[in-house]
This record gives sequence, C-alpha cells and structure tokens, in this order.
Amino acid sequence: MTYEEQYGTLYVVATPIGNLEDITVRALSVLGSVDVIAAEDTRHTRKLLSYHHVDGSLISYHEHNEQERTPQLLRKLLDGRSLALVSNAGTPSVSDPGYRLIETAVQNSIRVVPIPGPSAAVTALSGSGLPTDAFSFVGFLPKKKKRRTDQLLKLAEDPRTLIFYESPQRVGALIDDLIEIFGDRTAVLAREMTKIHEEFLRGHLSDLSTDLKQRTSVRGECTLLVSGRPQRPSRITAAVIDDLKEALSTSGRRLSEIVKEIAADTGIPRSKLYEEALKMKKNLHNDNFSASGRHTDD
Repeated sequence: MTYEEQYGTLYVVATPIGNLEDITVRALSVLGSVDVIAAEDTRHTRKLLSYHHVDGSLISYHEHNEQERTPQLLRKLLDGRSLALVSNAGTPSVSDPGYRLIETAVQNSIRVVPIPGPSAAVTALSGSGLPTDAFSFVGFLPKKKKRRTDQLLKLAEDPRTLIFYESPQRVGALIDDLIEIFGDRTAVLAREMTKIHEEFLRGHLSDLSTDLKQRTSVRGECTLLVSGRPQRPSRITAAVIDDLKEALSTSGRRLSEIVKEIAADTGIPRSKLYEEALKMKKNLHNDNFSASGRHTDD
C-alpha cells in the first residue's frame, strides 16, 4: 500500500500498564514530537508526560466520543499534522479505544506506525508459567449470559493458553463460569501488574475461586490465564447419551453436577457434555410442553 506523503502520520503508542518507568525511549520521543496526542483520559496521560518531562498537546479520545472525534482527528492527519494515539495503559485498540481511528486512517492512505511496548496480556503470559508457544487472546467476554456461555463453549475446545481480561468486581464470577464449562483447569490470575501490590495467583480455577471468596474485595485490573483443552477422548457415545437422558429425566440435580460426574467417569470434556445436555434439556422441555398441550385439547 502506498501512503500520501502530504498527509500526517498516526503513531499507535504503547504506554505503561502500571509502573511509569515502563515506557520506551522511542515512545517518549514520539510523544514529545507529534502535533497532537489523542488520549483515552487526558488527566491520566498528562501525569505520564509530566513524570517524564514531556510537553504535548492533548485531546480526549475514548469509547464515548470516538464516533464524533474520529472525523476531527482524521482531518488533522489529512492536513499533514502528526498524531499519537494512546490509551490509559498498554497498547491502544487491544481491548481499548483506537480501532476506529486506525481503521479510518488506513482507509484514507494515512501511514500508521506502531510504537511497541507494554501489553497486559503478554506481560501476564510471560510470568504465568503456562505454555507460551501458542495462546489465544480473548479479552473481555460479553456481559449477557447467553452470549457469554456460547463463547465459552467454543473456547473450551481450544488447546491453546487462553487470556481473559476482567474487572476486579466480576473476575470471581468469570472463574466460576469457567469451572462449570471448562472443568477445574490450571490457571493464573495476574493482578496489579508492575505496581507495588503486583500479585500472581497460581493453581486450579477452584483454588483461585476459594482465594477470592475469602477476600473482602479484589482491586486492580485483572488478567486471567487458563490452560488449554487437555488431550482427552472427545467422542460422545450412545451409552453416554443414554446416561445424560436418564440423569436429566430422573435425578433432579443441577445440570452442572450431572455434567461434572459424567465427565469424570468418561474423560469427555465438560464443554461437549454441557452443550449436548443443553440440547437434551431443551428437547425434553419441548416434548413435555407438547404432551401437556395435547392433554388439554383432549
């Protein structure tokens, strides 16, 4: 792709995720030389610039104003002005604002230059002790229950290390969801990385869940890493289907308990059994509803 020489350059600048000294010399040079810095929170970025004695002209650019602000910033770039895009922490557009502006710049033949640096996902992965040869970055899951469950069911089959972002208020609920759908896998919770109270919790998901429930509160941004799907038999046989049907029809137990027991007996991943059980439960409900309707007609 060719770039228009008369246009400005958009620099995508990674900034510290906690410790203000975790910034590259190149990033500081760019922030001190561009015409405008588009920041997720100007107050937050001003503290960073002040700490490193860098002057810069700031303009806010966040998820609540990016639709209206993008055309304004595009005009500056088209007029030949240079622009640095920063988020509050880490690399812009990675679970942070920025994608819309970067996409628009590319579509308008504006040069986009990434200035690499901190990323919470890679930082957590490097110190996790989980496999790093292949990993899948998930970021934040949907908040709506059905979409969240559907995505987790798909992710449960991924053999790679999985990386999630979650708020401290919701991370406990996420871990409980993962236990129900993934099983009790090895996991690491990284919290307050690069800060004074940095913490890595390691163990099984159930260990992490127990630890968090014993605390009065959880603080700081959380990155949760979960080991990928273990290599196990995955075929659901007719006998397993019969066991599921019988348990759903007669036991009266919770679906998660039934799935957990059969998974332990067969070695089949919980996610597969859970998905099959959900279909069965729906079919049983429909059959009962139909039977009730015929009885009323009679």
